[in-house]
Amino acid sequence: MTPRKRTRPVLSATLAAAFCLAAPGTADANSPDTHACSPAVTLDRFSDALDKTTYDGTYVGNLSALAVDRDGSLAALGDRSTLFRLDAHGLRPTEALPLADEGGKELDSEGLVVDRDGTRLVSSETEPSVRRYSRTGKILERLPVPENLRVAPAGRATANQTFEGLTLLPGGHTLLASMEYALAGDDSGTVRFQTWTREHGRFRLGAQYAYRTDSPELGVPEVQATPDGRLLVLERGFTAGVGNTVRLHLADPRHATDTSRVEHLTGQPGVRLLRKTPLADIADCPTLGATARQPQPNPLLDNIEGMTVTGRDGKGRLKVLLVSDDNQNPAQTTRFYYLRVRTSV
Repeated sequence: MTPRKRTRPVLSATLAAAFCLAAPGTADANSPDTHACSPAVTLDRFSDALDKTTYDGTYVGNLSALAVDRDGSLAALGDRSTLFRLDAHGLRPTEALPLADEGGKELDSEGLVVDRDGTRLVSSETEPSVRRYSRTGKILERLPVPENLRVAPAGRATANQTFEGLTLLPGGHTLLASMEYALAGDDSGTVRFQTWTREHGRFRLGAQYAYRTDSPELGVPEVQATPDGRLLVLERGFTAGVGNTVRLHLADPRHATDTSRVEHLTGQPGVRLLRKTPLADIADCPTLGATARQPQPNPLLDNIEGMTVTGRDGKGRLKVLLVSDDNQNPAQTTRFYYLRVRTSV
């Protein structure tokens, strides 16, 4: 999550206006060649339909995570403690559910999983934490977190740089959360992924893995499991006056070292990182008519934080949906990106 500017939203539009008018920047796929971001990734279209809108008095933005609900709708998590339900086809909101911690305070909610029973697992950067909520927003469970991943002085993590991504691996027995940046004492750019394993219906602490970003300036805002148990990993950074860097990788946890008992990750022999394969730099995608309100390497780019796999196409490619977090900032955009991703690389 980028530093927040708590400004009031400007240019707010009603949802009726957003959906009656053609959504700005929405484009459809015509030729696969003209929509290619890389040999492995194609951009079908994007949509700004929800940018600077409200629903039932709640600002629709600050979106940091996506998930497909059991009824086929989309769950979209705002990092200011709101869980939205969206129509999967038109993105129209139909519900805005406030979330809170055990003391009734807002979360810095960043990661989202819809579990097989319909409950919601939500990560927060504050402590960090992972909580299970009912469909009505009641806290049902809080998962244990290793001491080293807690925010200093309780642990070695930096505030606002903890649990960002959350995903459930195939089979539903392993939950995985990604830290955004490195712990104090670990090499810069080396990010820890924490797992939990389900035993008798509850999640217990599992293995921990290490992942290295392309550069120390890049963090991991999201991670999503693929049907074969590998991971789609977003890397994201921001440089003032230049804009965002957003890259998509495929990571394989098989054969990676369990680092839960490795105090400091310093590139020592015998510690095998998650093996990763580059899929695409989103800056290389076609603009498709996108515009940006601030400098960007590609006007399509913004602060992309959320990702979910929505299915497969007829060629076996994953349908992947991304969303950007506008930080309720008039210079940023809430934008959805519809990708097709070939993972046979």
